[in-house]
Amino acid sequence: MDEEQFKRMEGLAKDFAVNLGPRLQWYLKLKSWWATNYVSDWWEEYIYLRGRGPIMVNSNYYAMDYLYILPTTVQAARAGNAIHALLLYRRKLDREEIKPLMINNTIPMCSSQYERMFNSSRIPGVETDTIQHVKDSKHIVVYHKGRYFKVWLYHDGRLLKPREIEQQMQRIIDDKSRPQPGEETLAALTAGDRVPWAKARKDYFVNGKSKQSLDAVEKAAFFVTLDDTEQGYNKEDPVTSLDKYAKSLLHGKCYDRWFDKSMSFIVFKNGKMGMNCEHSWADAPIVGHLWEYVMATDKFDLGYNEDGHCRGDVNPSIPPPSRLQWDIPEECQNVIESSLTVANALADDVDFHSFPFENFGKGLIKKTRTSPDAFVQLALQLAHFRDKGKFCLTYEASMTRLFREGRTETVRSCTIESSEFVLAMSNPKENNESRVKLFKAASEKHQQMYRLAMTGAGIDRHLFCLYVVSKYLGVDSPFLKEVLSEPWRLSTSQTPQQQVHLFQLEKYPENVSSGGGFGPVADDGYGVSYIIVGENLINFHISSKFSSPETVSTIFLVCRFRLLAILQFSKMRWVSVLQLGSCPSVSI
Repeated sequence: MDEEQFKRMEGLAKDFAVNLGPRLQWYLKLKSWWATNYVSDWWEEYIYLRGRGPIMVNSNYYAMDYLYILPTTVQAARAGNAIHALLLYRRKLDREEIKPLMINNTIPMCSSQYERMFNSSRIPGVETDTIQHVKDSKHIVVYHKGRYFKVWLYHDGRLLKPREIEQQMQRIIDDKSRPQPGEETLAALTAGDRVPWAKARKDYFVNGKSKQSLDAVEKAAFFVTLDDTEQGYNKEDPVTSLDKYAKSLLHGKCYDRWFDKSMSFIVFKNGKMGMNCEHSWADAPIVGHLWEYVMATDKFDLGYNEDGHCRGDVNPSIPPPSRLQWDIPEECQNVIESSLTVANALADDVDFHSFPFENFGKGLIKKTRTSPDAFVQLALQLAHFRDKGKFCLTYEASMTRLFREGRTETVRSCTIESSEFVLAMSNPKENNESRVKLFKAASEKHQQMYRLAMTGAGIDRHLFCLYVVSKYLGVDSPFLKEVLSEPWRLSTSQTPQQQVHLFQLEKYPENVSSGGGFGPVADDGYGVSYIIVGENLINFHISSKFSSPETVSTIFLVCRFRLLAILQFSKMRWVSVLQLGSCPSVSI
C-alpha cells in the first residue's frame, strides 16, 4: 500500500482492536472452549462447501507421476498395479497401521484428515454442499470413452490381485459399446456451477437406474478414468508436454473426471498416471503421503513382467465389469451442456506452465545455511517484482496439524525484509555484500513467520473466524471486510516429500516425482506450486489466466529462473551477480 492507504488501514485496525474486536474475540473464545478446533469446521464449510462456483480449477488440485520414468506403457497394467497399491494403502489405513507424521521424530501431527480419503464424495446442495463418507466400499467406478463401469474389488472374499485388476481394466478398454444419451458428458455437472448440479441431482437422479448408478459413483472407493490421450514429459518437447499433462490432470475434457469424488485416479493411454483431488475433505500433504506410497509400491514392490504386464496370472472366473445404466432426459442433457460450456470457458482460460529446474537444488542451498523454502519464496518475490514492477499480498500454505484437526495457516511471504532484499537486487548502486546481508535477514524472517504459522500464532485463520462471528452477530466490520477481501495475487504452496526413503534416490536418481499443482486463486494473479526433490531438482507448477493482460505463466517462470541462476552460492559467498535488466514480460 502507499502511505495514505496504509495510514487509513492502520486507523481501521486500531479502531477494531479497541471497539468491535474484543466483543468478537469473546464469542470466539466461547467457541474454542467446546469446539475440537475453533477454525476447521468453519474453514471447511465457508471456504469450501458453501462456494457456489465451479470446484474444477478453482478448488481441486492434481498430483503427477514420476517425471522421467515410465514403469510400463501398458495402460491396463499400470492401472492394475496402482489400483491395487491404492487398496493396500486403504487397508493399512483401516487397520490403523499408518504411523503419524512426526516432527523431529518426537512430535506427532494430527492424522484426522486421512479418515475421509476413500469412500467419500462431495454432494451438491443449493445453499451448501456436504461430504458423504461411507465406512466401506467394495467397488470402484471406471470411466472410459464416455461409458461408466462398476468394478468389484473382491473375489472369493479376497482383494483382487494386480493382474486380475489389469484384466478387468482391459475388458473395459476392449468393450465397444456406445455411450447412452447424456452419459459421455455427464460429469460436466461436477465441473460447472454448484446450484445447477444440485437442482439437476434432485430433479433427475432421485429414482430408477440413474439414482442407482449415481449412488454407485458417489459410494465408490474412488473414481478411475482410463484416459484416451497420451501425456507426460517428452524430451523432444520438454516445455509444452508437461504443460499439457498438467492441464489434463487439472481439468481434462471437463467431463472425464468426477470432480466431486475425494480422488479421481487417471491412467493415460501410454501408461502415465496422475490424480485429481477434491479439496474440502483434506489438504495436499495428505494425498501426497498416499501418492508416494502408490508410486513406490507400483514400481518397487509389485513391478511388471518384461512384456509390461502385471505379474501373476489372469483369472477367467472373475465376472466382467458391469455397465452403469442411465436414464437422462433431454432437460437434464441441456443442464449438462450448460455446465460443460461454463467448465470449458474456465479450462480454456487456464495458462499453465510446469517445469523442472535442474541447475541446482536443496543440496547447494543448504550449504549456504539457508532454508530451501525461504530461498524459493524470496526467488518468487523477486520474480513477481520483475514481472509486475510492484509487490503483492503473498500466500504460502503452512500446516497446523500440530493441533487436533488442524488444517492450514497462511504465511505472508511478502515482508518488509523480503521487499528490502528485492529492491536491493534491483538497485545497481547496491553492492553484493549488502545484498547477501539483506537476503539472510529476509530468509530468517521467513523461517520465523513459518514457525509462527505452524504453532498457532498465525493471523489469517483467526481473522477469518472473527469475521464469521461478526456475520453470526449481524455486525459489520470495515477492518475485517477490507482485510479479507484483499486478493492473494501470488498464491504459493510447497509439496512436502514425506517418505523419501521409499524412492532410494541415492541408488535410483531417476525416481523423482513431478509433484502437483493448482489453478490461479486471483483472476490477475499467479498460483505457484513447487516440490524440492532430492538434492538437485526443484519442480515448479505455475498457473494464471489467459484473460488477464497482467500475467503470463511462462514469462513469470523465466523471471524466476533468471533469479535462481543468479542466487548461486559458493563457500557462503555469491558466485556472481549478473546485470539484471527488466524482465521481458514487461514489454510483451
